Amino acid sequence: MTSRRAFIKSGAIAAFGISFGGIPAFVARAANAFKLDKAYKKKKILICIFQRGAMDGLMAVTPFTDKELQTARPNLFINPSKTGKSDTTLLDLDGRFGLHPSLLPFQQLFNNKQLAIVHGIGSPNNSRSHFDAQDYMETGTPFTKGTSSGWLNRAMGLMGHDATPFRAVSITSSLPRSLYGLMPAITVNNLADFTFGNKKNISNTNMSAKSFEDLYDETTNSLLKNTSKETFEAVDMISKIDVKNYRATNGAVYPNSALGNSLKQIAQLIKSDVGLEIGFAESTGWDTHFNQGTTNGIFSRNAKDLSESIAALWTDLGTMYQDEVVIMTMTEFGRTVHQNGTGGTDHGRASCNFIIGNDVIGGKVYGDIQPLSKENLEDGRDLPVTTDFRSVFSEVADKHLLLKNDQILFPDWTGKHINLMK
Repeated sequence: MTSRRAFIKSGAIAAFGISFGGIPAFVARAANAFKLDKAYKKKKILICIFQRGAMDGLMAVTPFTDKELQTARPNLFINPSKTGKSDTTLLDLDGRFGLHPSLLPFQQLFNNKQLAIVHGIGSPNNSRSHFDAQDYMETGTPFTKGTSSGWLNRAMGLMGHDATPFRAVSITSSLPRSLYGLMPAITVNNLADFTFGNKKNISNTNMSAKSFEDLYDETTNSLLKNTSKETFEAVDMISKIDVKNYRATNGAVYPNSALGNSLKQIAQLIKSDVGLEIGFAESTGWDTHFNQGTTNGIFSRNAKDLSESIAALWTDLGTMYQDEVVIMTMTEFGRTVHQNGTGGTDHGRASCNFIIGNDVIGGKVYGDIQPLSKENLEDGRDLPVTTDFRSVFSEVADKHLLLKNDQILFPDWTGKHINLMK
């Protein structure tokens, strides 16, 4: 019996991967459903961005009135602005918390009540291993190793309606742990990989063929010959999009970065009405052990890219699509309260995350952040986790995607939502 991996390597869809599940039957149903129902743009869409490396939440959103933090970070603490916007001072949100100046694009979203921030968020598992903490967060099972499915894949299984093959798309080099599972999901680095320009990926075919249907009919490759024609029809959906000439709208300008390009492609999928309901992208480089910097340096560059990329996506979507979309960031853990001896911060516990959408009760920093004196710190060094990430992820998924079963979404979790969604 031919394996799925063998087919992917030799077939017409070599440019992308599909997660575990039966390809032909699923794609057949999806392609037929797509032809019958063009209202997929009315489906709600959740976009998740994983900040890999562990973002310093205390630098991103600083409790600037805390004297203990200022003492703990003599070379990393940034003071708030007393006169308004500044490139070198925190952006005062509410008299207690301030945004890092490189997160300036988030300030207007916060003021518009489209951005909610959850501080003190993290995993109840106190692992400071990047690999383990990311795995626990993406599977949604922080005390169980080896969970076969990711929480976003389980969310797909709870949606309860027909979908196209493009229900879940990750614009990454490999399928993220969040999307592992029985429900098919696509991962692709570049949407151009779906176009007819990749005919060279198909072995033993007539290159003069005019369509994937022609390629199917003319191929002598038994793997392709025995595969459902609807598979090619599914690929054909994307190939009809003018990927290379996409132009952002509403004055949006995406950074020329990996994240900026990923979110631009997600916007293109949304606007092309191919049935996207879950989008995934990554922001890397948040492991700031050395030379973290303040208003310049590694953290600042990452924060600028993150906020400008997300703001560009939100602007690009415009009023036609914004009501359907929620954007949520996540990071595996935070950084130590005290700076280290090399101008950085080490692996800690809690961080913060950002949730953007019109259905978000924004303009507020959620969470319980106590004074950062030693007796209030976890292990005498870290911002404690006071909000389990599942409290936030489940609420966003339940309220936005209209899911009904938190015990499937997050097994063994019995916590409560924090009421940040309308």
